Amino acid sequence: MKSWIRAGASAAIVLGAGAGVVMAQSSGPSSSSPFSGLFGGKGGNASSPVDVDFSVRGGDDELLPQIRATSLLVSAQDEGRVTGQDMLAAARGDYARILGVLYDNGYFSALIDITLDGTEAATIAPLDAPKLVRKVVVQVDPGPRFRYSRAEIAPVAPGTELPSEYHTGAIARTNDMKGAATAAVSGWRDVGHAKADVAETRIIADHATNKIDSRILLAPGPELRFGKLTIRGEKRMDPRRLRKIAGFPEGEKFDPEKLEDVRKRLRRSGVFSAITLTEADYIGPGNTLDVDLLVVEQKLRRLGAGFEYSNTDGLALTAYWINRNLFRGGERLRVDAGVSDIGGDTGRDYNLGVRIDRPATITADTTGYVLAQVVSQQEEDYDLKSGTFGLGFTWLPSDELTADVALQYRALRVDDDSGQTDFRLFALPASVTWDKRDDQNDAKRGYWLSGGVTPFVGLQDETGSGAQITAEGRAYYSFGQDDRFTLAGRARLGTVAGPDIEETPRDYLFWSGGGGTVRGHSYESLGVEVIQGPDGPVKTGGMSIVTLTAETRIQVREKIGLAIFADAGRVWEDSTWSGASGWQAGAGAGIRYKTPIGPLRFDLATPVGGGDGDDGGVQVYIGLGQAF
Repeated sequence: MKSWIRAGASAAIVLGAGAGVVMAQSSGPSSSSPFSGLFGGKGGNASSPVDVDFSVRGGDDELLPQIRATSLLVSAQDEGRVTGQDMLAAARGDYARILGVLYDNGYFSALIDITLDGTEAATIAPLDAPKLVRKVVVQVDPGPRFRYSRAEIAPVAPGTELPSEYHTGAIARTNDMKGAATAAVSGWRDVGHAKADVAETRIIADHATNKIDSRILLAPGPELRFGKLTIRGEKRMDPRRLRKIAGFPEGEKFDPEKLEDVRKRLRRSGVFSAITLTEADYIGPGNTLDVDLLVVEQKLRRLGAGFEYSNTDGLALTAYWINRNLFRGGERLRVDAGVSDIGGDTGRDYNLGVRIDRPATITADTTGYVLAQVVSQQEEDYDLKSGTFGLGFTWLPSDELTADVALQYRALRVDDDSGQTDFRLFALPASVTWDKRDDQNDAKRGYWLSGGVTPFVGLQDETGSGAQITAEGRAYYSFGQDDRFTLAGRARLGTVAGPDIEETPRDYLFWSGGGGTVRGHSYESLGVEVIQGPDGPVKTGGMSIVTLTAETRIQVREKIGLAIFADAGRVWEDSTWSGASGWQAGAGAGIRYKTPIGPLRFDLATPVGGGDGDDGGVQVYIGLGQAF
């Protein structure tokens, strides 16, 4: 007995309402998952006592690999399930799986032959399975390829993009029919018709002409508005605050993107490990659609740590502690601590910060925050101690766009060769970031743009008033098999406008050298010498900077990668990139080891030009994540 789909002049295929394609006309047994994909091939597991052989009479070159890939027989063989009962069950399931592959490739008049030691599998009752099977032969005659004599779908909402392969004269594939139906339903949902569905399908295969007549009728249903939101699953979370964070658009026209926005806001809050939004089955009064929200809260607290190492800057350790729901309103408390330059050429640096974020402050997409931070830095040319207290707002209208503005009070004390200088100021840092990378931890494609301006007002004679302006761009391009090669580039620039250099807070000035700017040169090794001290000019950061980085990343194996890079930086003593300046450049190579939380990075770099002449030798950088 053979599984076949030939029914004289024509055969009907029914496209389920809003679902998949229901196939008919096969006398072999069906499978519960006729379109699942596995892998297969002749022989399969070399140690298996069962020989599985596939053959296709005609058809395109890609048909045989697809049939092998979907076979339950080979899957069972590779997993060691080779008893007679196992082989029979897999063979009976393969009729429908192979038939699905044929339909997806435009073959609607196929003949499928599966024999177990010479006996057609479809003729063997499940309870009469042989104890042992030694030879399985799968023979497929796909028959002629069918094309559309008609490919219609209506009505279609304005702006709907249907699959380009679904048109008269094209190869008739079931996936294209399903894709057209799915796209058409989505098109109606996008304009407010939440209950749009496939009302009727008539898809007829004419075996005399090898043509498919495909007609799909849609039922858009009425335009709906969002109704009520019901909430379940919350434990510690205040339901009122949860509702505000979600920003559910009650009363607005239905839009699936707005539902996705609700999901994103709840995910960004960090409170929940699972978020499920379910539309009501029935339309409510006044053409409204209620939505059910089910959440699962994450563990309340989290602890994390990180590290980076350089042979000149020493070891840097960071750690953080988070409380995700401080006051039962989604408030996040984060404590950050770090120590760096452990074993480096200068004294150790310390930092401690506390920040509380409150989502849905003012609007659902705005997070308010307060922060306090103290920093102690001991560098070769200066010592800095600072304290910052501020409050601000972060606006997150999408996954790509982030805007931030804050008001800060800052106090700094700097000790260098010119003596001790105290700075007191109010600052208004503002920034905008546009992130179009495909992966934040290991980007292969896309770009990242950021711009910031920090106006500041001095509160005493030693502190000037002005603004620090910064911009940065990163770009990524990959090519080769599986994006094996990645070209990455970064450009950064900054300037301080307004005050003289000696009146500018030292951490608003710019330095070059080290892992964040020019690898191969010592950290902050390039500045300017303009501030006069008792013993002459004092080295300090510049008023303007430009740094450039180019990096080639090569994926050698699944978890092993290489990187080759070159960095360059220039620092100016005056605003707007003018006045005396100095430059430096470095180059090197590194190894990347892929981990679940990002690539582990090991880089070696050396100076190739510029600098102060004291940067000879090789610099070592170890860290988690790509350099940028």
